[in-house]
Amino acid sequence: MTAEGHLLFSIACAVFAKNAELTPVLAQGDWWHIVPSAILTCLLPDIDHPKSFLGQRVPWVAKPIARACGHRGFTHSLLAVFAALALFYLKVPESWVIPADALQGMVLGYLSHILADMLTPAGVPLLWPCRWRFRFPLVRPQKGNQLERALCMVLFGLAVWMPQSLSDNSAVRWSSQVIISMQTTFSSLLNHHSAQ
Repeated sequence: MTAEGHLLFSIACAVFAKNAELTPVLAQGDWWHIVPSAILTCLLPDIDHPKSFLGQRVPWVAKPIARACGHRGFTHSLLAVFAALALFYLKVPESWVIPADALQGMVLGYLSHILADMLTPAGVPLLWPCRWRFRFPLVRPQKGNQLERALCMVLFGLAVWMPQSLSDNSAVRWSSQVIISMQTTFSSLLNHHSAQ
């Protein structure tokens, strides 16, 4: 996807996550924390490409990462996703500068990038360092791609519309159950590791 596509897609994902009450923090969170935070990190996985929007602005970071991992390598993998998801469950002290809802918004932005890249023919190596690519090729990355823009706008519209039109968000509550079970598993792994 293009940088514009990633920005639009991250906004749609942030609106969906907030309206679907993906986590209790997001449900109670401030729109002005969640959406800007998602926008802030939605281009971060492309730090592994020196010619990307972000890579051109910080080439001293992008070039070493590109040499070490290649484009759409580690930064687009499940390892990076699990690291990002771990941030969902950190108990952020009140003395921290970043509020918990903003931190989760940042994770959403990062994850939205990987999900959006799965919609392109190149896909992403979720099992990196294994080179298998996971993809659902709906859009082709190119400047001025109207299909990409239209897809992002439709997703944004659905994210805004769905929770208001369905009683008690019944169609999207499954996501909360998935997150709760992941949190339980993650917490038990941390507790088990701490006990040793």
